[in-house]
Amino acid sequence: MEDRKKDHIDMAFGSRLEASQVDNRFEYEPLLGAHHKTDKQYSIADKPLKLPLWVSSMTGGTHRAGLINKNLAQACAEFGMGMGLGSCRILLEDKNHFADFNVRPVMGKNLPLFANLGVCQLDELLQKGEVDKIQNLVSKLDADGIIIHINPLQESFQPEGDRFYRPAIEVLQDFLDQCKLKTIVKEVGQGMGTQSLKALLQLPLESIEFGALGGTNFSYLELNRSNSVTAEVFRPFINVGHTAEEMTIICNDLAESMNTNEIKTKNLIISGGITSLLDGYYLTSISKLPAVYGMGSAFLRHAMGDYSKLQDYVSKIAEGLQLAQNFLRVKG
Repeated sequence: MEDRKKDHIDMAFGSRLEASQVDNRFEYEPLLGAHHKTDKQYSIADKPLKLPLWVSSMTGGTHRAGLINKNLAQACAEFGMGMGLGSCRILLEDKNHFADFNVRPVMGKNLPLFANLGVCQLDELLQKGEVDKIQNLVSKLDADGIIIHINPLQESFQPEGDRFYRPAIEVLQDFLDQCKLKTIVKEVGQGMGTQSLKALLQLPLESIEFGALGGTNFSYLELNRSNSVTAEVFRPFINVGHTAEEMTIICNDLAESMNTNEIKTKNLIISGGITSLLDGYYLTSISKLPAVYGMGSAFLRHAMGDYSKLQDYVSKIAEGLQLAQNFLRVKG
């Protein structure tokens, strides 16, 4: 105790906060809670989650990515999270990389796992009458469904990028008419505006994942791979988009303005720039539609080495979410 009190004295002046640093999104209610576990219900693809956390799609196809995916899957199994795989396009062409994506044996059967393809690959398979390849991919991975990522700007800036030959919403409608797989639609770092979100909410999707502006921006990533002239000319595009908070508010407004039977999407995955558990707690709390929150790069930083590092990180998030549920109330 004496050492602890000495620490308090030594650290007191270095532990002051300015008023500008206060998080004004919450009422802190220290009298109304206790340090106990509260059980809230979350689910994706009819499978329960212990935490309102989604491991957002990253990558695959290399030995390093295989290790990362296995670590992430182990964390999902231990803490009860869901997971989206990175783009599985390579598996349509080269089965040698299957092991990098084969995480179901690590996760177990009872948590949601989704494969992932780009909308351009989806359209190509539709045009060739090869939608069954998507079903086979999902079945091979023992996944619960497919994520379709929408990325027109990324493809435009990618030197070897694909092109959209028709609007993505038309491709998605055709796919859903032909295939009954559980489907998640996501952006890849710039989010979506009101009309796109409204169009998606009217589709029978398992989830919409925001992939909002503020996290890893794959358009920016591709510009960094481009030549200097391309980067100079197109750089302004990387600042265009919608943040996770803006998209949550847009979806709330749509939930109020649309008829209940118009909204066919089951859940939201609020992702893009979510690095703080309080950001995730706040946005899922204010969402008027069922929601969990997703993180990508925040998990990635802790998943590239020994599993114990990632394990410690996720365990602290779980503890922090309990503290938030017990002692914080979102301001009305």
